[in-house]
Amino acid sequence: MSSPLELLFDLTFVVAIAQVAAQLAHSIAEGHELSSVFPYLMAFFAIWWAWMNFTWFASAYDTDDVPYRLLTMLQMGGVLTLAAGVGPAVADQDYRTITIGYAIMRVALAAQWLRAGIEHPEGRKTAIRYAGAVVVVQLLWWSRLLLPDPFGIIFLVLAAMELSIPPWAERTGRTNWHPHHIAERYGLFTIILLGESVLAATAGVQGSVNTGDAGWPLIGIAVSGLVLLFALWWLYFLEPAGGGLEAKRHLSFLWGYGHYGIFASLAAIGAALEVAVEMAGHHTEVSASAVGLALAVPVAVFLGLLWGLNAPLLERNAIRPVVILPAAALVVFVGLAADALGVIAAVALIALLCAAVVAVTLLKQARAAHA
Repeated sequence: MSSPLELLFDLTFVVAIAQVAAQLAHSIAEGHELSSVFPYLMAFFAIWWAWMNFTWFASAYDTDDVPYRLLTMLQMGGVLTLAAGVGPAVADQDYRTITIGYAIMRVALAAQWLRAGIEHPEGRKTAIRYAGAVVVVQLLWWSRLLLPDPFGIIFLVLAAMELSIPPWAERTGRTNWHPHHIAERYGLFTIILLGESVLAATAGVQGSVNTGDAGWPLIGIAVSGLVLLFALWWLYFLEPAGGGLEAKRHLSFLWGYGHYGIFASLAAIGAALEVAVEMAGHHTEVSASAVGLALAVPVAVFLGLLWGLNAPLLERNAIRPVVILPAAALVVFVGLAADALGVIAAVALIALLCAAVVAVTLLKQARAAHA
């Protein structure tokens, strides 16, 4: 079960996610959605990777004493610093502040691993590997600030090095993380991201109401957005992943890393909904197809990854590929046709497609239960 400290830690990520979603929404509204995708994914990687590392460490070594709490508070300070740097990173590719915040988090995590290595002899080699690798890669992140990286090649190399740390460190012994705790933590983070989407859409509606532009178009977008988010929530929590992680621990890296795409997609959905609301209120001149695709693509990625990550993990995956994959393709088609359909109709159709996946899946479950 998640501790109160973990829940408090997650609150700092609410701020960071809100910042990155707001920057993406601003880019979409200005018609710069394509050029902003990579900076968005880079900034979100820093947020996700910091959260994920803390989550898996806490599942194995949550002592919850004074030193642990103080180091966690330091990591929270790093998250808030990172959040302050999201705007310059996404808008101007200025990564100085976000690197400082990331460094604070990573140094605190290295200290946690070093302490674990000292106090837990059985896992000492693994913990020391973690601590040393985190520090080395962090030094490389600092050096990146001194080098030109117009195409993001250095970022991709360093991100790959970050991702390689856990598999390399655990070759000397696996950490004793709890599968049901991990599944719960990922579920809670999913809810945070869905909440950010609600907040983003609400902010757009509020802005339109304040300017006197509220009407049926905004109501249509708001209702469709709520249906969409509820359907995505329903699909994510159809099958608990804890049992699968417990039975197939060797798939933990695939499942854990694959959630980067799920989480980034959910944050992007919130940004797209905010722009859709602004467009319905006549506050942006961006094309309907741009907004439609900005919503459709992350929804399709979410649907595809949700099936792809659960299929090898769960013995009886309620989500069938013959249902969810065609639905993902249709969602993209709706996004492409948004100019002809209109933004309101496109958002409504995407929401209905996701709701239909939920309905068909529940119907199949009911039939299987009575068979």
